[in-house]
Amino acid sequence: MKTIQITLNSIDKVKSFVNDITKFDNDFDLVSGRYVIDAKSIMGIFSLDLSRPIDLNIHATDNIDEILEVLKVYM
Repeated sequence: MKTIQITLNSIDKVKSFVNDITKFDNDFDLVSGRYVIDAKSIMGIFSLDLSRPIDLNIHATDNIDEILEVLKVYM
């Protein structure tokens, strides 16, 4: 598992983020305080405080470089 910080400070950014990560079969969790949300759930993301950076837990081992390349725009 790898953890990175991302920023999702607009509706368009949230939509493109969900579209980007749903292309992968891996599991992704967003952690904000004591809340852990499935990162592929657009409704779950909107329940978080998006004004601050959020931790993204990536549950992957084999294609982590490919995932990080796609997520670079959100870091």
